[in-house]
Amino acid sequence: MTDYLIDSPITLAKHIGQSRDLWQLKENDSGERGWQLSAPEIFSALRSPDAMESAKQFFFAPRENIFQFDGNQFRESLPAPEPFALVGVSSCDLTAIAYQDHFFRDDPHYQARRQQALLVGYECLSPCAKGFCPSVDAGPGAREGSADLVLHQLQEDQWLLRVLTDTGARALEGLVLEKAGDAAQTQRHNQIEACIEAFPDDSHIHAGIEAINSNSVAQETWDAAGIQCLSCSGCTTLCPTCSCYGTSDHTTGDTMIRERFWDSCLYDGFQREASQNNPAGAAGDRVRRFWYHKFSREFFQASDNPGPADRYGCVGCGRCEVTCPGVIGVHSMMKKITE
Repeated sequence: MTDYLIDSPITLAKHIGQSRDLWQLKENDSGERGWQLSAPEIFSALRSPDAMESAKQFFFAPRENIFQFDGNQFRESLPAPEPFALVGVSSCDLTAIAYQDHFFRDDPHYQARRQQALLVGYECLSPCAKGFCPSVDAGPGAREGSADLVLHQLQEDQWLLRVLTDTGARALEGLVLEKAGDAAQTQRHNQIEACIEAFPDDSHIHAGIEAINSNSVAQETWDAAGIQCLSCSGCTTLCPTCSCYGTSDHTTGDTMIRERFWDSCLYDGFQREASQNNPAGAAGDRVRRFWYHKFSREFFQASDNPGPADRYGCVGCGRCEVTCPGVIGVHSMMKKITE
């Protein structure tokens, strides 16, 4: 694929906004940044995508109807979204989407949304708060195959526009662009390396991962963390790779509707069986399972094709550390493990 130079992401947004709904990260009235629909003519300048809200919701809906039964027939309730573009997705969130793509590869509801999406990534130039994406191979540079187009801000008010997929190439048809030279590629490489060097020491993350994989974490450590866990689901809701869900049935007239909704493995009843046996009845066991699923190599998603699926279930965004009221987000938990 060819890489180009572009004067501004706004130029790109105006072009792709002719055929797709545009979403970008913006601040709301409360000053919180989240994904908002943006008309091409009012598309804002991009900035580092350090938002608490990930792009998970666009594909794995927080709540949706799966099917309905009228007494005679089952009817699947598939979504039918219009084509849309997410502009300014961080590298770690792009990696998370690739991870979810593999997990939900046979899920028609997820795929109905995913196939309508154009992913435009944004490569960070400085570390975000609590982030550690280089430690888990999720950034700050976008990984091959994780986006359709990727924007990287160069010096002198220029941007490098990388085309990574055929979908991305088709999205640029009709837009006149200058091909990027070796100097732009070198500048991108140097800026990404400088960004990696600017990340704070994360030796506790590496040490914690090794302790988890060697099964050397004392049960007392998990039990102590379980006492601190409030089961608020903040970490699992904000985590871009968490994919736990539950289902419920309700009736409307003579029709039964099955609904799927986000659930959390940290809830007391998540694994409770009909017999009332609960394999993870203790809070410490639930915390242990959560972190094993994030960092144990036993939980690498099996894949016939090498790629984003063969990785940890954590992309180093640090959202869990920022939101956890019990102080057992990833940095705090890994420090407890290594201490």
